[in-house]
Amino acid sequence: MWWKHNYITFILLLLLTSLTTLYLWFPVDDSNCNIKAVLRPRFGKYDVYATKVVVQPWLGEHQVYGIFMVPDKYKDAPFFVLTVKGAGSNCEKPFGTLQEVDGIFAEPGTHLIRDYIRTRTAFRLILQGMYNELKDPQSWKLTYPRNITPNKTSEF
Repeated sequence: MWWKHNYITFILLLLLTSLTTLYLWFPVDDSNCNIKAVLRPRFGKYDVYATKVVVQPWLGEHQVYGIFMVPDKYKDAPFFVLTVKGAGSNCEKPFGTLQEVDGIFAEPGTHLIRDYIRTRTAFRLILQGMYNELKDPQSWKLTYPRNITPNKTSEF
């Protein structure tokens, strides 16, 4: 009868491992715009790389983010795309501008954007051995549409 107990434990561990793998490796796609439309070459685009990256997922939610210094002319852009090497791209709406974040001050004519990736995505990248890439500011990029007129935003 002892083998039945071990068999049940084995099945439970296998189920737990499977669910953890699904949770980490299959991201939720909740982007609120069409990434391909934002990145479409005919519109043009403006890329800005992170000034600073914070990677501390073990401290909980909202502890993996990049800080970007963006020209003020992009304050009214309808969308931007955050791309992190290994994590993919997410399309988002601008959500506010800052003048100081974590000791970084915006230069004249710019504002700061702090944008996050999911903690589970950060853990997945760390488990894949991409911790150094995740910490590299050149691995974090915001892309803004350059020449979109108000009537073109309906494509998003």
